[in-house]
Amino acid sequence: MALDAISLPDVSGLTVGILGGTGDQGRGLAYRLARAGQRIVIGSRSAERASAAAAEIAALAGEPADVTGADNAAVAAESDIVIVAVPWDGHGDLLASLREPLTGKLVVDCVNPLGFDKHGPYALRVPEGSAAEQAAALLPDSTVCAAFHHVSAALLADPEVAEMQLDVLVLGEEREKVAVVQALANRIPGMRGVYAGRLRNAHQVEAFTANLIAINKRYKSHAGIRVTDV
Repeated sequence: MALDAISLPDVSGLTVGILGGTGDQGRGLAYRLARAGQRIVIGSRSAERASAAAAEIAALAGEPADVTGADNAAVAAESDIVIVAVPWDGHGDLLASLREPLTGKLVVDCVNPLGFDKHGPYALRVPEGSAAEQAAALLPDSTVCAAFHHVSAALLADPEVAEMQLDVLVLGEEREKVAVVQALANRIPGMRGVYAGRLRNAHQVEAFTANLIAINKRYKSHAGIRVTDV
């Protein structure tokens, strides 16, 4: 049965904050969503750095892109949906510090806990099970979903790429909130949000990024995934 975009909610009026919006993945997602007409707020430890990145992204996305920047706490308070795209090393400390402003918010975690050695990337063990489950443990008053793990930052940021041509696996405990994240992914041309289970299944989704990195290195590509027969 084909995915029915008509059944997904309208998210066009929601403000999306991106923690780590000055990094490659965060900037890429901000650019694509802004180009699709979403209001975006870039977050960083430095409000000045966030504002500078926001100006660059808005210029690249063109009119009528609505992109602003602020410090992480302000972004968490201002946004309806908050995407977490920070390095794994700072993931836990940042979310713990934002528990209060993230209360009642939909938090979308796209962090991949990976290590690197001479053999390449590998999945790290996370005591809670996954980055998304760590986020849920640290943010008991927020709703956490996992998504956007397998999206190439290089393709996201490339204005010559008109459509992304990939599926985004979305995991979460509340199907209504998962549908919101699916709808957000669907805002980007060529991208589909696909429900992929509960947060307890997030570990293998995050870990699979190591396989994609190996594929990209071997074939000099920017591989993503497509789910067949849905």
